[in-house]
Amino acid sequence: MNPNRLGVILYGPPASGKDTVTTALTELDPTYKQFARLKVGAGKSSGYRMGTAQQLHELEAAGDVIYANRRYGNTYAIDRPGIDTASAAGVPVVHLGQVDGIRALVDGYPADWSVVLVWCPREVTEQRSAGRGDRDTAARLAAWDATREDMDAHPGMFWDLTIDTTKASPQEAARLIGQLLAQRAGATTA
Repeated sequence: MNPNRLGVILYGPPASGKDTVTTALTELDPTYKQFARLKVGAGKSSGYRMGTAQQLHELEAAGDVIYANRRYGNTYAIDRPGIDTASAAGVPVVHLGQVDGIRALVDGYPADWSVVLVWCPREVTEQRSAGRGDRDTAARLAAWDATREDMDAHPGMFWDLTIDTTKASPQEAARLIGQLLAQRAGATTA
């Protein structure tokens, strides 16, 4: 762990509010920056660094892929050069939906990572996905199920903070995350 670097991991199923909470967090403090994972594939490009299979292969060959997963027919990667750039620019906020991704990032990149569970019930994911016009709501519900199974398979997973986005506003969630990081930063300097 590098106590001089802070990072936030928002873990949760699709449409749980990770993007909305991150927006509120960056409005609260602009040093927080959503980490744009490398995406190889098609579909939504906003919030990602679009790449090619060749770029991903080169990063893998150099040992610079911290974690990669496949979902919705695409590959999403957390790469060392990308996290280096994000850490130099502020506090990276990484969105994940897999416990293995959390472990890979916490174990594979030296920073003081705060892990936040951002949660909502399955029916809320369905409503939010349909409400925002997703064309793949069924795939997002399957991902919600996979996230729940992933959590159940790792009962000892420790969350630094849990936020139910059906109960906490994005601003309240951002305030709580800000408090958590302030406490952690204070603990590393004390």
